[in-house]
Amino acid sequence: MKRFFIACALLTMTAGALPGYAASIKPAATDLPGGTYTEDKAHTSLIVRLNHLGFSHFTARFTGIDMTLVIDPKHPEKATLDATIDPNTLTSDNPPAGFLDDLRGAQWLNTKLFPKVTYHATKIELTGPKTARITGDLTLLGVTKPVVLDATFNGGYPGFAMDPNARVGFSVQGSFKRSLFGLAYGIPAPGTTMGVGDDVDLIIETEFTGPAWPGAKKAQ
Repeated sequence: MKRFFIACALLTMTAGALPGYAASIKPAATDLPGGTYTEDKAHTSLIVRLNHLGFSHFTARFTGIDMTLVIDPKHPEKATLDATIDPNTLTSDNPPAGFLDDLRGAQWLNTKLFPKVTYHATKIELTGPKTARITGDLTLLGVTKPVVLDATFNGGYPGFAMDPNARVGFSVQGSFKRSLFGLAYGIPAPGTTMGVGDDVDLIIETEFTGPAWPGAKKAQ
């Protein structure tokens, strides 16, 4: 009997990896229209975090980001997502003089040689009615590697008189190793924490606006 319960637990834990499991998940019901959505810059943030000396996580953000989402809410797994980030817009709280210039310089983001960072989704898998795993190509410092993001659909509406376009919101998290992109400066030597971590955590909060509300003309 004990073995039976262990087997059931393992099956539950690995169900997401079984063929056909993702296909059986139905997306959350919504009245959002399909079409092209672009991010609402006033309600979008991209935060990055790296371990600093093992004492804390240095936190910064990029304010220059453009995203386009083309989606059919009935089939979100078929959506396309593209993002472009301007690395020169990196900022942080209370940076020492010259610090941000160093991060934009040749040892770190090298923005003069690589003035943009891009992400192109290549696969979207539903992990729940309101959650999905996004696999995409991240291009950083001229190197392209796959990066996985976990997204949560927070809801949306088709628009109304005071906000006459469809609106949808997502929370997204992910991580990658910067050394894979050739950005290895400051990584601690093995067995120590004296440096800046290899793992980069991504935290994205965003809203997109889309097609016009069908009742917009009637409301005018």
